[in-house]
Amino acid sequence: MTTKVSPLAPKSYAEMPVLRGVRMATAEAGIKYKNRTDVLLMVFDQPASVAGVFTKSKCPSAPVDFCRKNLSHGKARGVVVNSGNANAFTGVKGRAATDLTANSAAAALGCGENEIYLASTGVIGEPLDATKFSGVLDDMASRATGDFWFEAAKAIMTTDTYPKVATRSADIGGVPVTINGIAKGAGMIAPDMATMLSFVVTDAAIASQALQAMLSAGVEPSFNSMTVDSDTSTSDTLMLFATGAAAADGQAEIADANDPALDGFKVALNALLKDLAIQVARDGEGATKMLEITVTGAESDAAAKTIALSIANSPLVKTAAAGEDANWGRIVMAVGKAGEAADRDRLAIWFGDVRVAVNGERDQGYSEEAASAVMKKQDIPVRVDLGLGSGKATVWTCDLTKEYVAINGDYRS
Repeated sequence: MTTKVSPLAPKSYAEMPVLRGVRMATAEAGIKYKNRTDVLLMVFDQPASVAGVFTKSKCPSAPVDFCRKNLSHGKARGVVVNSGNANAFTGVKGRAATDLTANSAAAALGCGENEIYLASTGVIGEPLDATKFSGVLDDMASRATGDFWFEAAKAIMTTDTYPKVATRSADIGGVPVTINGIAKGAGMIAPDMATMLSFVVTDAAIASQALQAMLSAGVEPSFNSMTVDSDTSTSDTLMLFATGAAAADGQAEIADANDPALDGFKVALNALLKDLAIQVARDGEGATKMLEITVTGAESDAAAKTIALSIANSPLVKTAAAGEDANWGRIVMAVGKAGEAADRDRLAIWFGDVRVAVNGERDQGYSEEAASAVMKKQDIPVRVDLGLGSGKATVWTCDLTKEYVAINGDYRS
């Protein structure tokens, strides 16, 4: 695992409050890593409402299949997460591992297996020995505590260089509620649902169908607008749980996502999802630069997003950022290949506040010095205006460095 913390890491971390109705514990099971936690158990004291969004990969992991099957039940009592092994492309052994884990977790928590959710991250194609952590679940359940978010975020890391945590507060019908979230991800990350793994919990009383609607909508401008390397994982899992503890304060459970009482909660949830997604992009394997790419003037928002992702996923754009080279010709290339409507002679491009190209040619006032100064910063805003319509989108990515190649060249060793 990478030990050098990303230069883009947060200077400080959110103070994660205890959230009523959920407790956590971690353990060292030795699945891949030595002398570090690699299993997380999340316990809900009462059945929590649950929503989930998963990878669009046609080769999903066994835990993704397991979660999708349980989601219709609508309630959760426990979540088991392991790092170091994705339990993906593992055939009948993979299903046996999820069955053993779910059975062990259900026994430890005194609930049904359909109230257990599983997630695994790490190497693909390697059978997972679930006996390594199924034996510790009883102990984990007994010592689980609420003040454990930061440790939980550490336990699910793979090539991450720092834990990702975020918290927000909101108000539902005059009752204050809290939303906490953790995420992991640094490589094999493309916006085709969410990050590799992310778990968000609120103490609000919200029914599963309303949670699902909010999560499905909230993922688009956040996790689905972030890419590290254009590769979609087999294991992508984003789950949202509501413990309902705020009901004790008089908050009536809300069943409809369109209820105006949820307006403030949606704003807070979307802000938290965006916060976590950007933390993932900033921890891209080997990253030294963060790029925020905004496309305006497209025929539609969807077209703008396609073009923005074409720019964000271009190895030539990303390596230019790594080399601090204001090579705006590569932006032109990525716009042109995206497959969406574009007019070369209406195109304008900015690096930061410096307009480098306009009306199909280099800006007459172009300054290589000013453009290069923008590229030397850690955070590089890139803006493209197509001049065709009102469609707009913003995506986030990182640069592509020699370190990315080094990390992924010997990932399994």
